[in-house]
Amino acid sequence: MGYKSLAECVADLEKHGHLLRIKEEVDPYLEMAAIHLRVYEQKGPALFFEKIKGSPFPAVSNLFGTLERSKFMFRDSLESVGQLVDLRSDPVKALKNPFKFAGSGLTALSALPMQQQMFKSAFEKTTISQLPQIVNWPMDGGPFITMPQVYTEDVDKPGVMNANLGMYRIQLAGNDYIKDQEIGLHYQIHRGIGVHQSKANAKGLPLKVSIFVGGPPSHPLAAVMPLPEGLSEMTFAGALGNRRFRYFYDEEGFCISADADFVITGTVQPGENKPEGPFGDHLGYYSLTHPFPLLKVHNVYHKKDAIWSFTVVGRPPQEDTSFGALIHEITGSALPQEIHGLKEVNAVDAAGVHPLLFAIGSERYTPFLKERRPQEILTIANHILGKNQLSLAKYVFIAAREDNEDLDTHDIEIFLQHILSRIDLKRDLHFYTQTTIDTLDYSGEGLNSGSKVVFAAAGEQKRVLSLTVPAGFNLPDGFEDYHMAMPGVMAIKAPEYVNAADTEKLVLELNNNLGKLEMDGLILIILCDDAAFTAETINNFVWVTFTRSNPAADIYGIGASTKDKHWGCTGPLIIDARKKPHHAPELIKDPEVEKRIGRFGI
Repeated sequence: MGYKSLAECVADLEKHGHLLRIKEEVDPYLEMAAIHLRVYEQKGPALFFEKIKGSPFPAVSNLFGTLERSKFMFRDSLESVGQLVDLRSDPVKALKNPFKFAGSGLTALSALPMQQQMFKSAFEKTTISQLPQIVNWPMDGGPFITMPQVYTEDVDKPGVMNANLGMYRIQLAGNDYIKDQEIGLHYQIHRGIGVHQSKANAKGLPLKVSIFVGGPPSHPLAAVMPLPEGLSEMTFAGALGNRRFRYFYDEEGFCISADADFVITGTVQPGENKPEGPFGDHLGYYSLTHPFPLLKVHNVYHKKDAIWSFTVVGRPPQEDTSFGALIHEITGSALPQEIHGLKEVNAVDAAGVHPLLFAIGSERYTPFLKERRPQEILTIANHILGKNQLSLAKYVFIAAREDNEDLDTHDIEIFLQHILSRIDLKRDLHFYTQTTIDTLDYSGEGLNSGSKVVFAAAGEQKRVLSLTVPAGFNLPDGFEDYHMAMPGVMAIKAPEYVNAADTEKLVLELNNNLGKLEMDGLILIILCDDAAFTAETINNFVWVTFTRSNPAADIYGIGASTKDKHWGCTGPLIIDARKKPHHAPELIKDPEVEKRIGRFGI
């Protein structure tokens, strides 16, 4: 059976050696995050902080720190929920194998939420300032809730079955927020809460918001599940937790999760914003200060023995990486069923998820032609870029399954080699300009604004990628160093970025130097600030390259030309991945705090 509470989960993890208690008082300003990060890097246990400076409440983190621990927590329900996902994507499976799916009915029953007013007596009240004021990174604008479940209802179709539960960060203090009365609500584009706020704004109504913290681990996982619009996350929380989502409404009409440890209620008035941020985010950079919805706090509820739940995000991999791995375990088969011809997709965690997406699709449009080229997979790529949060992908690399049945989107280097050895740079790059990108991605022209590109490859291998430089290779003045990042890919330390016009001159110099060489084994050049770091690991390469470049602005090429509005080059392709003035600063740990947490022996 599933856990009834977060406390029950903590006790179970501790009993089985998956949790470490920290009894000494810990400072929520940077210390707790530093401890979490160090333990996560060591693939260590969940952490229970008994004493937090300035707060009467304990806290837990790193619950989902490894896939093994995540699967342990859901050991009683993972298989049956996977069956439900299978049935949703392909109901005929139940008819073909009725005995295998016989238990799915019980799982479906636990998905039905349960409303009961008797749960009210379990809650007491506190204030925002009494909650653990956890600050993760030195430049953060204040303390944040990093593991919230933000609940809203559709004003046109109220009720839990049409509600949205999402994980959107909450700023508890700092900036211009009035202490204990106001907090910041940040959400990215393509989120369910945005639909609810738009409807409330159109009617001139305040949007009621309930923020749940803690509760059974199935609840925060449900909040990050990529469910179809209109499907309530509360049903999924019940199915995954083997326990119906229990709730009631307080005297002011706010929904309260009866199993949550904390519930903050408040309203967002139409058009009422305040500056929120900065916040160290999962791309490995700070998201900067911008106006976001202002939540007017009504009440702060808590259970008698409440446990605060938090995580730390930063350059991947982090705890949310394990979230993603668990989601893939549960829903891996569902998406290909929704996009015809799609066989596999992977939003690459090492590159911050949305900046880089790998996909494999079928290429069957013209099997009667001897030479194959990207056709059907371009249709699939367009479908991907129109699909919910997948539409935030900035670089899409898509291959044809028919070229290699064993190709795996999770093997970054092998997948890239497959694409780069087959792509025709004159034909197979397809740009989308002046469009939306991830809110957290500052490589574009402004908030949510940038471009996208699809790299599509189908057909026979066109070149052999090389780890050696071409004969006669030399760099123009100002280019200091180069390293091969992988076969066919070179990282070059270029002069510090000045502006686009200066970059055009640098590319022209490279073109003059390299344009006459035999370059077939070198297909991609990365201009960067530190070539040794960029080429050191495949993770460094994809992080630097795809988080620090805006395709339409930062892609160049040797022998570039435009025909019928289509840009291409003879190669190599050049991506300018240097830091630029409009980019957000990267996350750097505080050295003094790093020394201080040495007292914990970790």
